[in-house]
Amino acid sequence: MTPQDGVRPEFKAGQVAILETNGQTAYLALASAPEDREFEFLVKRSEIPGVASVLFDPHPDKEVFLKDIIGHGFAVEDHQGCDLVFAAMGTGLAPLRSALRHIFYARDQYGRLIVLYGVRSMDDFCFAQEMTEWNDYNVELRQVISRPEESDWSGPTGYVQSLLDNLIPELQRPVALVCGSQEMIRQTRERLLTMGFAPEKILTNY
Repeated sequence: MTPQDGVRPEFKAGQVAILETNGQTAYLALASAPEDREFEFLVKRSEIPGVASVLFDPHPDKEVFLKDIIGHGFAVEDHQGCDLVFAAMGTGLAPLRSALRHIFYARDQYGRLIVLYGVRSMDDFCFAQEMTEWNDYNVELRQVISRPEESDWSGPTGYVQSLLDNLIPELQRPVALVCGSQEMIRQTRERLLTMGFAPEKILTNY
């Protein structure tokens, strides 16, 4: 991927990049931390014409240009000393991974890190191999799937919002980082507010 002006830009954890390739434009959240040497994105494979189909094209003769970086990202530095709850649905894990990896560089400055991650089926979990390494940073991972049919899944079923039940009373000065569909964000926000979260303690990246 090449920045349009040739200069590697700085960004905040969880911000969104505008990418362009072969005349197609896409908005993708950065999945890497600002400190990481490479830009990483979580791209869902698609046969529909667009950036995703171009990226998965086996022909190597293509360039991807970074046109801009937008959104306010996650200002986790403002919440040092707090317990952080990451709530993600599907590919919404990407910007939360960016924030999580950013926190790893200063892990002792934060309290508990709890990742709540929901997908449709077991095959939809992203960064599964990397998640085993999160244990080294004392990340508490809780996963749920909404369509357990014909799978060996033995964990909880439903939507990621259900993982919030009985969690908040255990936390100290909790802050939530939320990313997913608009409906998921709305429902998660409503549940967090009901649980006593202040609106400013519920963060989105955009």
